[in-house]
Amino acid sequence: MIALLQRVNHARINVDGRCIASMDRGVLAFIAYERGDTPQKSARMLERISNYRIFSDEAGKMNLNVGDAGGNMMLVPQFTLAANTDRGNRPSFDTAMPPADAAVMFAELLEMARAKNPDVQCGMFGADMKILLENDGPVTFSLHV
Repeated sequence: MIALLQRVNHARINVDGRCIASMDRGVLAFIAYERGDTPQKSARMLERISNYRIFSDEAGKMNLNVGDAGGNMMLVPQFTLAANTDRGNRPSFDTAMPPADAAVMFAELLEMARAKNPDVQCGMFGADMKILLENDGPVTFSLHV
């Protein structure tokens, strides 16, 4: 399982010209499932995203997690993170979880996240999303579980 985290000042997701999700300061997490990923990996990834200290404290050091910083979380399914880019000029998605299975896993992840914070925002699985964001820093991290 892969997550690409971005610390953002604000983010918004549009599908078919309408806003389906938006938030102010927080963590925008792009999520990819690979073959063999489990609900336990989802739970561990959510724990890591929630607790990852990427917000600055009073001394300017990255010591605060999203909750400590008073931010929100936006989860976005993005299978392209699972691309194999080792060879050639066209990515292979052989390692990505099949879409139907990944959709179930993403829904379960979202349910776990909203059990802790009902305001968690999300993208739409399988949709052509337009994501507008302002990366703060820029601060971006790739997590693997």
